[in-house]
Amino acid sequence: MRARSRRILRFAARYLAQTWWFELFLPRIGLARVAARGRSARLRRIAQHFHVLAVELGGLMIKVGQFMSSRLDVLPPEITKELEGLQDEVPAVPFPAIRVLAEAELGVTLERAFSYIDPTPLAAASLGQVHRARLSEIDAAETGLLDVVVKVQRPGIGTIVDVDLSALRRVAGWLSRVRLVSDRVDVPALVEEFAFTSLEEIDYLHEAAGAERFDQSFADDPRVSVPELVWERTTRRVLTLQDVTAIKINDVDGLRAAGIDPSAVANEFAAVMFDQLFVHGYFHADPHPGNIFVTPLAGAVGGRAWKFSFVDFGMMGEVPETLRQGLRRLLIAAASRDGKGMVDGIRQVGVLLPSADTVELERAMTKLFARFGGMGFAELQEVDPREFRAFAVEFADVMRSLPFQLPENFLLIVRAMSLTSGMCSSLDPAFNIWNAVEPYSAQLIRAEGGNLVQAFARQAVSVAGIIARLPQRLDSLATQIDEGRVSVQAPRLERRLVSIERTGRQIISAILFAALLVGGILLRAEDAVFGTVLMVVSALPLLHALFAGVISRRGPLP
Repeated sequence: MRARSRRILRFAARYLAQTWWFELFLPRIGLARVAARGRSARLRRIAQHFHVLAVELGGLMIKVGQFMSSRLDVLPPEITKELEGLQDEVPAVPFPAIRVLAEAELGVTLERAFSYIDPTPLAAASLGQVHRARLSEIDAAETGLLDVVVKVQRPGIGTIVDVDLSALRRVAGWLSRVRLVSDRVDVPALVEEFAFTSLEEIDYLHEAAGAERFDQSFADDPRVSVPELVWERTTRRVLTLQDVTAIKINDVDGLRAAGIDPSAVANEFAAVMFDQLFVHGYFHADPHPGNIFVTPLAGAVGGRAWKFSFVDFGMMGEVPETLRQGLRRLLIAAASRDGKGMVDGIRQVGVLLPSADTVELERAMTKLFARFGGMGFAELQEVDPREFRAFAVEFADVMRSLPFQLPENFLLIVRAMSLTSGMCSSLDPAFNIWNAVEPYSAQLIRAEGGNLVQAFARQAVSVAGIIARLPQRLDSLATQIDEGRVSVQAPRLERRLVSIERTGRQIISAILFAALLVGGILLRAEDAVFGTVLMVVSALPLLHALFAGVISRRGPLP
């Protein structure tokens, strides 16, 4: 194990020294252009060499590579792109070693625990492998199950994880002493975040609890099934559960042969994933094709003759309330072009490090969001795709130059949505993820409607106070002008007065929107038609309150 640790540390030291030479030393002696000339190729080579190291070492290093490929917030695209294809597949452990570990964990021989177990693994990964089996007659009678799968941890993986985490913590300590890195990324916190999820993943009791919680979320939903657990044959290092293998969700030919429309599967799968995110707040964070099966049913349920069977609950995510609140603040701030409000929302989500220069960040976010702010979907479709690409490049540059660090739960959401979109597009090339998410975004806005109205009301009261004090302040200003104590720039004053007048109109629209919406909600119970009409009409003053400033703005205030 010492040799393994030394190899990891040598790799890190070598490329840290190389990075120090090109990114710190050469720019200091006036050779920044030389350092920048081969940066992309250099980063790709580092990622390629790490890819080789991870495959050779296996264990936790493959998980490290997969974790790094998702950190678009702190790593350049040359590295994340190279590592995104790193697969968690390694040579299988010989069955005799698996037998020894399983029998030690279960406390009985495999022949007593199971009437049959296949020595050839169904799947082998860096942390464990899966074998098909049949329960003994006694266990089958008690559980009502016969065919099961047994997931067994790789022998010695606990020690390997400890060694790898120890080496990673040392590397994090080195990086934390480099100001160029520590100002932008809290590397020790990243390592501890990764350590926490890794230790959870090798604890099969944690996975079993995740499976039960996921099952409770969809207990009354015929679209989804979860394999039953065999607790009598489950420990921290052995997990036994019902065998639910069926048609892999991405097996288009298999689906069609079973009379199942792949496009229907795509739309239903997106709906199920959005239910997890927006309704239940607890979601499967690793929905790749090997973890979701489509199971044909004997009779149609809700017009469908199939259901989804999810497996592997080692990587699960939650949508905490703080994230919902932060997203709401971002929505309000983006609508009002409030740079500080956007920064506050981002901070609440947990993205900003303490070293963030919020003044520069406010300017950067305002500039980025202002480019496409207030444009409807139809207008966005007419924008030159090259402008979108330019925006994406610029936004990525800002993300890398500022101290952003996305929290783990947010990254899991991004990962789940990315896998969902890719899966659905492979099933149906015409699939549009935005059309699928629309009902859920509307549901989120309805759920947050009261908070939105309150936020707009607070903003309206604040601005109304300013307007109430405006005559007195203008009178004082006029007196100072008469006495020659103020030099006035007329265009600037005129623009500010126009801005105040526009703000007043937006306040009136916001108040009118709130009144119509609340009135429509109250009246809808007694008069559904009239209440609905009021709620629909309330959209007009809302649109004016949100976007009038964007439409009429000739340029930014100095």
